[in-house]
Amino acid sequence: MNPAPAWQSLEAAPSLWSATAAPLRELPPLKGDTQADVAIIGAGYTGLSAAHHLAESGLAPIVLEANRPGWGASGRNGGVITAKFRVSFPAIAAAHGKPMARRMYDIAIEATDIVAELVSLYGIEAAQLTRSGQVKAAHNHETLAYAVKEAEWLRAELGDTTMSVLDAGQVREETGSSGFVGGVLNAGSGGIHPLNYLHGLAEGVVSRGIQVHAGTPALRLRRERDGVLIETPGGTVRAKQAIIATNSYSDLTPATRDYQSTLIPFRSAIIATEPLSPNLAASVMPTRRTYTETKRMMRWFRMVDDRVIFGGRGAFGKADSPAAFRALQKAMVGIFPQLADVPLAYRWSGLVAMTLDSVPHVGPVDDRVMVAMGYNGAGVAMSSLMGRYLAAFARGEQPDVGLLDAARMRRVPFYPLREPAVRMVAGWYQFLDAIGR
Repeated sequence: MNPAPAWQSLEAAPSLWSATAAPLRELPPLKGDTQADVAIIGAGYTGLSAAHHLAESGLAPIVLEANRPGWGASGRNGGVITAKFRVSFPAIAAAHGKPMARRMYDIAIEATDIVAELVSLYGIEAAQLTRSGQVKAAHNHETLAYAVKEAEWLRAELGDTTMSVLDAGQVREETGSSGFVGGVLNAGSGGIHPLNYLHGLAEGVVSRGIQVHAGTPALRLRRERDGVLIETPGGTVRAKQAIIATNSYSDLTPATRDYQSTLIPFRSAIIATEPLSPNLAASVMPTRRTYTETKRMMRWFRMVDDRVIFGGRGAFGKADSPAAFRALQKAMVGIFPQLADVPLAYRWSGLVAMTLDSVPHVGPVDDRVMVAMGYNGAGVAMSSLMGRYLAAFARGEQPDVGLLDAARMRRVPFYPLREPAVRMVAGWYQFLDAIGR
């Protein structure tokens, strides 16, 4: 018996998000042949935001999703909204100049703002959007000094007023943990129910008359004289342009597989506890912000409905990893010893798309096809924004996307060796974290 095609596979474990998500209407597969101005492959945040902004421009998009909206990273992430890139703004200034750092900073702020705009526009109350801020909690004085220096640079050079330095006592009050030496509060960050946000976007664009087809993998994408032809199992789409919005899951179908070699997929694991007792819930993360730590294999955590959600890198392979979940639970109890006897309710994972230069990329790859991908673990806000830029490119405009220009996108050298290389680097980082370096 032949194995199921990749796009029919399912990530093994249900998530907290899938268990608590508002229902999404049926989105039937494409049947027959149709036409559109722009065909979008992928119904995550990027694809649905692009569909929204294209329709706002008077263009007619169509969205093709191999599985169901939210099956990939848009429904599996931690729901953290933050204005950052994996590379710091001081590092951007050092390598590319202060004007570029300013532009990238403005893009990051725009990304967090657009989430609030879309939630408000489509009335997605179930998204539970908060803008209560994020605490970067330092595990040693060296990383604290680096975080403080970055915050001071942002204030002095870019006029940022959202950052404030916290001492050890203040971080303890913020987190309920005594395991940190200090930290930095970014008041502009927030959290969201990521799958409800995604479902709300899907409902919103469909209500505008935009076609969104689930269970519709793009088998082939062929450039024709006056546009593109996309073949699916049930029909074809002819369009003037196409958008590839498949991120770490680009290898699922032949039409997008070529773009996977520009990314380094990294499995990110998340655990969620059972609801805490009222007294315990009041002692853990009482300010209800989102939180990250400063270790190389960074962990993040937040409270949702009196549950602790705890996530981080370190899972490997193509499926959920019991060892990764055990490591996460051990790390969680290390930070919050009071959770030692609290059982876990959910364990799940998904793929993060890393790039060689640590920033996403967006824009045309030729005169017919545009891409946006490579969010490096900060995709909820950034992918929502990329839809706006993709629509601008589709209109023939040239928005200033700074270092995110798709022309800067590079293929990963020795791509078949990426998995052992990721394991080796991650293992080294885990060792350094374990010895406190």
